[in-house]
Amino acid sequence: MREVAIVGTGITKFGELWDKSFRSIGIEAGIKAIEDAGMSGSEVDGIFIGNMSSRFINQQHIDALIADYSGMATRNVPAVRTEAGGASGGVAFRQGVMAIASGMHDVVLVGGAEKMTDLDDAGTALIMDSTADAEWEGSMGLTLTSLYAMIARRMIFEGKVTREEIASIAVNAHVNGARNSNAQFKNVIALETVLRSGPVADPLNVFDCAPYSDGAAAVVLVPLEQAKKMGVEYVKVSAVTQASDTLALFQREDITTFKATTVAAKEAYKIAGIEAKDINVAEVHDDYTVAGLMALQDLGLFKSGEAGKAVLEGQVGIDSKMALNPSGGLKARGYPVGASGVAQIVEITEQLRNKADNRQVANAKYGLAQSVGGTGSAVTISILEAI
Repeated sequence: MREVAIVGTGITKFGELWDKSFRSIGIEAGIKAIEDAGMSGSEVDGIFIGNMSSRFINQQHIDALIADYSGMATRNVPAVRTEAGGASGGVAFRQGVMAIASGMHDVVLVGGAEKMTDLDDAGTALIMDSTADAEWEGSMGLTLTSLYAMIARRMIFEGKVTREEIASIAVNAHVNGARNSNAQFKNVIALETVLRSGPVADPLNVFDCAPYSDGAAAVVLVPLEQAKKMGVEYVKVSAVTQASDTLALFQREDITTFKATTVAAKEAYKIAGIEAKDINVAEVHDDYTVAGLMALQDLGLFKSGEAGKAVLEGQVGIDSKMALNPSGGLKARGYPVGASGVAQIVEITEQLRNKADNRQVANAKYGLAQSVGGTGSAVTISILEAI
């Protein structure tokens, strides 16, 4: 198996991009990544795209669309769309890494794109609810938001977090998002703002939920040995793992932890030859604030029951030993579902290349990205290393 490197990154602004089409944002991110790598599209021999909602919103077969409008269809470059709910981008990245590692491809473009605001709120919510168990949860009136609310309520009941600690995830996200020119929300918010925002599903409020957005992100992958000869800044992919769990929450012994995260993280640390304490910067899947707290504990970055206090006390800021979601996370950067996992990889890569501008984490050696589908039914963990 060959070692893999990231040699180029590209990302669009996230938000309500009314003046741009799904096609245009996907191509924009891809072109930026290829140019950042100092390459041309003619060198790409494989494409993997993370996308969840195109068949509902755009009603489009998008793998062929991307290959066509990137100009790669004329060279018959294979393109594959991956779908795993919120983990779609993370899965696309893993597929791209495996394609390079196996030797089947030498230059892979991994992208993630979504145009969520082309549908109304009710329609978007219905799509997202499909990432839970449609038969045994959705048919009973449970939504994805209400399922995460159950998780939050249970964690509070068991004394693992407080309501204020859950809300602090949003505060940290907005502090960082305010520094990110591509973020949807650049406003710093207070803890009381989160706690007093409109209720969605008790105990979660409006400011506990990430916004469904438009946006795209992309990276270029090559064998590590090739990257060393290219004369560009690159980052090593030290590990990328994936795990699954039951689709429905009621089938699990404990809903206050995502076992898929713990299993995938344990394997990733083993492959990378490091421990959780070695991670300097992490981009975790905070589609709901409680999910961000769960991730910190499931990843072993904090002990169970201690993550909330750490975030509330400001121990995960950009200047901390372990910086959490310097991009602003899904909560402040925005949540174009299929693009989120790739956007996390872009952020970690930029951090490890010391190109993250005014949100730069100092001396970062190892970065981690966690991408989650549904209520933890699909999880990918990626560990990147600065060389």
